[in-house]
Amino acid sequence: FGVQGGAIMPVYDALYHSDLRHVTMAHEQGAAHAADAFGVVSGKPGICMATSGPGATNLVTGLADAIMDSDPVLALTGQVPTDFVGNDAFQETDTIGVTGPITKANFFADDPETVGETVGTAFALARDGRQGPTLVDLPKDVTRGETDRRPGAPRTPDTYEIPDEADPDAVDEAARALADAERPLILSGGGVIRAEASPELRRFATEYEIPVTTTMPGIGTFPEDHELALQVAGMHGTGFANSAITHCDVLLGVGTRFDDRLTGGIESFAPEAEVIHVDIDPAEISKNIHADYPLVGDAQTVLSQLYDAMPHAPDAGAWRDQCAEWKEEYPLSYDMPDDAPLKPQYVVEAIDEATPDDTIVTTGVGQHQMWAMQFWTYRHPRTWISSHGLGTMGYGLPSAIGARLAADDDQSVVCFDGDGSFLMTQQELSVAVREDLDITVAILNNGAIGMVRQWQDAFYGQRRMASEYPWIPEFDRLAEAFGARGF
Repeated sequence: FGVQGGAIMPVYDALYHSDLRHVTMAHEQGAAHAADAFGVVSGKPGICMATSGPGATNLVTGLADAIMDSDPVLALTGQVPTDFVGNDAFQETDTIGVTGPITKANFFADDPETVGETVGTAFALARDGRQGPTLVDLPKDVTRGETDRRPGAPRTPDTYEIPDEADPDAVDEAARALADAERPLILSGGGVIRAEASPELRRFATEYEIPVTTTMPGIGTFPEDHELALQVAGMHGTGFANSAITHCDVLLGVGTRFDDRLTGGIESFAPEAEVIHVDIDPAEISKNIHADYPLVGDAQTVLSQLYDAMPHAPDAGAWRDQCAEWKEEYPLSYDMPDDAPLKPQYVVEAIDEATPDDTIVTTGVGQHQMWAMQFWTYRHPRTWISSHGLGTMGYGLPSAIGARLAADDDQSVVCFDGDGSFLMTQQELSVAVREDLDITVAILNNGAIGMVRQWQDAFYGQRRMASEYPWIPEFDRLAEAFGARGF
């Protein structure tokens, strides 16, 4: 996914003779989001390309989004010729300096002989271990240079270590704590999806009958219609999930970084629980929430270790009954009078009912994102595609394009967007129409940046400064102008 330009032109010229499919996006930010969603759905790095200067800086939001959510993306950016670097040449930006904090690794390619291996290393680093975005900056004289050298398969550097198994003694201790718990709870995060560990998580939870809640990035790791499912926890999660976290005595967190949208105040998060934390990145262990039992390793491998190490299932029948009671007591609900407009929650439920169980949902960011999370029933991993850590408005439409190209042909793709979020990247409709992509976009139009307005009403004395739109376009007619169908 990319946008042409002067400094990246030699790379595009090579694509002219390639079998690789390139999708020309309307804006580089859209290219980054499309590549991000392609990576989430496929599990393989999506590629985004841009020219130097403004092309590269337009990727920044998408790369920052990907690093926050550990999504595999490889960015290839053009750069002015090496002799001009540092001279404020036309469309020159210090891309390496700008993107250093928001990439897993970035590289300045300075030799035609080694550029192939450099790109391969960047691809492998985006894919392996804790996934994330990487970038290679490509000066124009390097990409115009000639070489007979052919790079090998992508591989990470020899010094890059990827944890696999957790320490067996630590696993045994954690398993005993979980087996002896009276109120055990599993918190499944996005790392479970990245590690392809959803089958292991489901096997573990159902075998030992432990209730499961998820983070927002972990949606789909455990089927939400299962009797053990408590759905999503955190600021916009369910009352029953948050009640379970508050009252559990052992919490098994897998592939989660315990961010503030999940925990709220750290002192009040799981106050009665011993915490078992499974993560492939040792830097996340005890970063936000203290881990009584730290297990560093691949989620799929460590869950299998825990499964084998459990001496017995916890005696938690009363706890499961309590969780079921909370589900009855604190359901997600809404009122919809006959004389009022359709509620957005109803729209989400109606589209869910009209589509197959494995439909992929993408969203922008705001109230519509939360309604799509709360009122759609997710049963499979890689079917919920959203911006979590960065909270990027405008993510929904370009991510639907990336998801559509990564999805199975018989899967449906639905994008829920808000009017504010949609207006930020609406130009990507031209791409969806040009590429003949089967995408349904539902705009939950309330004439406002709804989440901001909600906070203004709650915390700023209802002073709705710059959150409401006194005029917005007719989105159905806008769709028709782009060549899509509008209703």
